[in-house]
Amino acid sequence: MPFDATVLTMFPEAFPGPLGVSLIGTAWREQGLWTLETLDIRSFSKDKRGFLDDTPSGGGPGQVMRADVIASALDSVERRGRPLLYMSARGEPLTQARVREWAEGPGLIVLCGRFEGVDQRVLEARGFEEVAVGDAVLAGGEAAALVVIEACVRLVPGVLGQAASLSEESFEDGLLEHPQYTRPRTFEGLDIPEVLLSGNHAEIGKWRRAEREKTTRERRPDLWAKLPANQQAKGD
Repeated sequence: MPFDATVLTMFPEAFPGPLGVSLIGTAWREQGLWTLETLDIRSFSKDKRGFLDDTPSGGGPGQVMRADVIASALDSVERRGRPLLYMSARGEPLTQARVREWAEGPGLIVLCGRFEGVDQRVLEARGFEEVAVGDAVLAGGEAAALVVIEACVRLVPGVLGQAASLSEESFEDGLLEHPQYTRPRTFEGLDIPEVLLSGNHAEIGKWRRAEREKTTRERRPDLWAKLPANQQAKGD
């Protein structure tokens, strides 16, 4: 069965975006390894103007997306055991571990918010999981939905072609990825590290591991701190 992604959004024209290009796009359009469906939430509004928002209860700026409209849109979709995600800056941080879990399942149903957000009652009543793609606030959930779906789809078997290419990527084993190089050998006075040109795969492996540890310690000490002590000792 393919990985099925359904997106509930006010702006279906935002999709497929980057999901429609390169190997991921080919896996969708030509290979059928995953599917993408967009649902325009506005079409479920009972207001003849298509309004689906109202003023916040208790006062305050902006508008809030109505629970009844969101529920009507979601209830028109066949869930098929797929998790429900609401893209929200206050959600749990997106992690590669969660991405792997979702990628192994039947797909996702993703709700994209706008304005000041979505009425909390529909999130609770339908069992949405709130997910954040970073410590930043976006104008809407569409860009975040693209991130989540792409992260999942690229792990679906056959999409990227070479499973081995995924094994040393950032976060797969708690470390960030090592630097990458290709020709020309010298670029603006900077050379490719000699070990990468040596043909000694054992030494290349050691160099890459050391670079991954160094980069993780320097850039993501939070990730480094989570590694078992014996792994940290190798990099000290």
